[in-house]
Amino acid sequence: MNIQPRPYDHPDAVKLEEEVQQEYIERYNGQGDTTPLDPAMFRPPGGLFLIAYDERERPVASGAWRSQDENGEGYADGDAELKRMYVRPESRGLGLARRILAVLEDDARAAGRRRMVLETGTQQPEAIGLYLSCGYTPTEKFGHFREYEDSRCFAKPLGR
Repeated sequence: MNIQPRPYDHPDAVKLEEEVQQEYIERYNGQGDTTPLDPAMFRPPGGLFLIAYDERERPVASGAWRSQDENGEGYADGDAELKRMYVRPESRGLGLARRILAVLEDDARAAGRRRMVLETGTQQPEAIGLYLSCGYTPTEKFGHFREYEDSRCFAKPLGR
């Protein structure tokens, strides 16, 4: 697999975004992720969007982080928020999400971010399992879905 940085509005990113939104709609009975996102949020050094390509150069997975600081949605200064972690069904089980997550954590750490935070939901148990196995722990709810009952938030110190 080849993991490459791409703009959030790159055609491959748009394609994967459409697929992940469809998966959210199916898992949450019609509710996609309505978090407002702008491509500028994922531009280095304040963020990063990655796409993994298979041996035939097809986009098969994505993941990103964006800078967050203390605000009314429950973030803390120095946070890096994980977004758009997705692996196409035919590429699951290959360790792609774990590899992308490690690159994102390293990049956020290098950018001076102190903590990686993420929000997922109860209908994504495999995502919750991944994050727990990578050292994330439950934290107070934050972000766009903080008032949703099926929302779960996790955090991991990035250290130095």
